Amino acid sequence: MNKILEKIKGKLIVSCQALEDEPLHSPYIMGRMAYAAFVGGAAGIRANTVIDIQEIKKNVNLPIIGIIKKVYGDCNVYITPTFKEIKELIDEGVDIIAIDATKRERPDKKNLEDLIKEVKEKYPEQILMADISSAEEALFAEKIGFDIVGTTLVGYTDYTRGRDPLEELRKVTDVLDIPVIAEGNIDSPQKARTALALGAFAVVVGGAITRPQQITKKFVDEMKK
Repeated sequence: MNKILEKIKGKLIVSCQALEDEPLHSPYIMGRMAYAAFVGGAAGIRANTVIDIQEIKKNVNLPIIGIIKKVYGDCNVYITPTFKEIKELIDEGVDIIAIDATKRERPDKKNLEDLIKEVKEKYPEQILMADISSAEEALFAEKIGFDIVGTTLVGYTDYTRGRDPLEELRKVTDVLDIPVIAEGNIDSPQKARTALALGAFAVVVGGAITRPQQITKKFVDEMKK
């Protein structure tokens, strides 16, 4: 097994992201957030943008799942959507690159299979992770050469809205041979443990750990009831 994958097997990966409209948007803060996750026992970090990743690397020596969220017009695919973003992450030396691998049309109209073929031909050692929303997409991702699948987008596509992330995870782990990372709405330690029991290779948790505005809102909304 790849050394990077060995480091995260059965472990927690913490997603340290803050978009421009969020209170914690700052490479410095994401760096410290990653360090806090490391101190707490995280085995890996998921991060958005090269500048954040560079700062995180100054704070921790952990495997990084890198993405670049880039919106092109009204296209719904925005997680590392084109070869341009993939190349930026490769140039930065990101361990694992996560890419939207849903069946939705990409902003450059490029076929996902052709995109992955191009990346693998030029950078055969690069680990690629498919962010999928269904078992069908997971199977296709494995077929076209992705190294890992993440259930990141379950419930976030029009055709999977309302689906239970853990139930979809079970379906994915049942049909795939490559590692499956549980991600998306894993918002409690119990769900993280359940994900591993369902066959997840590792678990990514984001908002429940690193987005205090979301955590605060949950408390406020519950107290209003």
